[in-house]
Amino acid sequence: MPRFVIDPMTASFPEKARRISQAALVMLVGVMGAGCAMAPQSPVSSGTKAIQVHDVIHAGEGPAWDLATHTLYYVGDDRISQWKDWSPSRDFRNPVPGANGLILDRQGRLLACEAGTRRVTRTDRNGNVRIIAERFEGRKFNSPNDLSIDSKDRIYFTDPRYGPRVTMEQRDAAGNLVEGVYRIDVSGKITRVLGRESVDRPNGVLVSPDDRHLFVADNNNIEGGTRKLWRFDLDHDGNVVPASRKLLFDWKTSRGPDGIKIDSKNRLYVAAGLNVANPPHETAKPYTGGIYILSYEGKLIDFIPVPKDEVTNCAFGDDDLRTLYITAGGTLWSIHLQNPGRVLFQPNER
Repeated sequence: MPRFVIDPMTASFPEKARRISQAALVMLVGVMGAGCAMAPQSPVSSGTKAIQVHDVIHAGEGPAWDLATHTLYYVGDDRISQWKDWSPSRDFRNPVPGANGLILDRQGRLLACEAGTRRVTRTDRNGNVRIIAERFEGRKFNSPNDLSIDSKDRIYFTDPRYGPRVTMEQRDAAGNLVEGVYRIDVSGKITRVLGRESVDRPNGVLVSPDDRHLFVADNNNIEGGTRKLWRFDLDHDGNVVPASRKLLFDWKTSRGPDGIKIDSKNRLYVAAGLNVANPPHETAKPYTGGIYILSYEGKLIDFIPVPKDEVTNCAFGDDDLRTLYITAGGTLWSIHLQNPGRVLFQPNER
C-alpha cells in the first residue's frame, strides 16, 4: 500500500491516534481505488503532510511558479497576487474579474484565464496586458478556466461555464451550446480541438512534456455530470485524435478533477474531491478533498489530504521544484516531495 500524508488535524495527537488516522486513510483510499490498481513509488515521504502557508491571502486558484524570479503567482478575490520569500503577498494585477488558471510562457510572461471578462490574457513583468483570445468564430468565450502550453508555444485552454448559462454564445454547427477546449497557435489562430462530442464541462488541462497527449479534467457538478480525467492523443499539428479518448480516473459523485500538474517522473497531480458534502449533487465520499497522485496511465499512487474545501489547483515551486503549492478555499498549502516537478521553461531558456 502507498504511504499517506497525515491531516494537520491529527498531527498533534498521540502516536496511537495518528496510527488510527493513517489506517483510516488507507482504508478510505482502498475504497477509492476499487477497480483501479495501486501503483508503487510514491513521491511523498512517510509522515509528510501538507501545511498551510500563513499570511498568504486570496489564494483561490492558479498557482504558477516563476523559477527565474522565485515568485509564486496565484489568484483569488478578482486579483492576481504574487508571493516571494515568505514575505506578505502583494497585488500583481487588481482587479482581474474571475481570474483563474495561470501559467508562465517561455519569455516569463504570465498567461491568465479571466472568466469574468471571458478572455485569455498575457501580462509581462512590467504589468502590460495583452488580450490573446476573446472570441471564436465571432462569439465570446464562455468563461476561460485553465491553460497549458506545449513545446511549440501553442496554448491550450478550457472554456466551461459554471453558473448562469443565459449569456453563453459558443455553439457547434448544429446550434448546440459548447463547453470546449481550444488551441491558440503562435500566429494567433484559435482552433476548437474538443467539443461536446468528447467532453462535458472541461476544467483543468495539461499537455504532456513530449506534446503527445492532452489531459482534460472533465468536471460537471450537476446531477449525472461527468467527473473524470481523460487523456487524448495529439498529432504533430496539435490536433486531438478524437478516437483516442482514454479514461484515467473517475471521481463518481464526489467533486470532480480541477487543476492538473506533472512531475519529472510523469506522475500526475490532480486537485479533486470534497471534505464536506455539497448537496444535492456532490458528495464527500468516496473521494475526499486533496491532491490525487496518479501514474501516467491513471493508477492511483498516493493521496495528499487538504482539509480546506475546495481544493482547486497546484504548482511545483522553490529552487529544486520539490515543493508542491496547493490552493484551497482561499488558502495556500505546501508539501515537500522526494522528486522535482516540472515548470514549463527553465530561466536559461528565457
